[in-house]
Amino acid sequence: MLDDHGQPLDRRYAAKRLNDRAIDELIGLSRGLIADKNVNQQEAEFLRSWMEANLSFCTDPIVNQLYYRIHEMLIDGILDDEEQKELHQILADFNGESTAAHHINLSASLPLCNPQPRIEFPSMTFCFTGKFAYGPRKVCEEVVIERGGKIENRMSLRVDYLVIGTFCSTEWAHTSYGRKIEDAVNIRAKGFPIAIISEDHWAQTAFKM
Repeated sequence: MLDDHGQPLDRRYAAKRLNDRAIDELIGLSRGLIADKNVNQQEAEFLRSWMEANLSFCTDPIVNQLYYRIHEMLIDGILDDEEQKELHQILADFNGESTAAHHINLSASLPLCNPQPRIEFPSMTFCFTGKFAYGPRKVCEEVVIERGGKIENRMSLRVDYLVIGTFCSTEWAHTSYGRKIEDAVNIRAKGFPIAIISEDHWAQTAFKM
């Protein structure tokens, strides 16, 4: 396989790039499926089949979480009314929603801890990703430092909280989430106690102090 300049691609890099393209297509598909405010069984089965055909070797933890949720709903061959409502919400959480007035893409909420955990600031380490309604990232980081917390610019086992901004970043790998969020979900899946929280939840604690 050749890159855009006719040079051979590293196979692992090529697989990652193909996965990224497929994930972006999946986000578009999921947005289309929920556009009419309903997801029926035929649409759910189509989405599961599409993921199996196009993302069978994908290691993205958020995509895999979505697939397993859909597969569990369809395992008995019936997508009942409650499951339809749940799947609609899951797809909305996965792809983020657009504000009708400004057409701003919102961050995916599927990776968030549910329920959102209690937040402590002293001696705890925070990492931020996305764009924030409460101001530039630097301002949010200063709020943490003022309350006795610490900042990490990259995901690592030292991070206690990953705070996801309300709005998507143009620098993210995908429309509704990026690599920091992928890394945090992977760390959490391995049993490390990292909390993935929304900007809203973070701010409710930060600005009460």
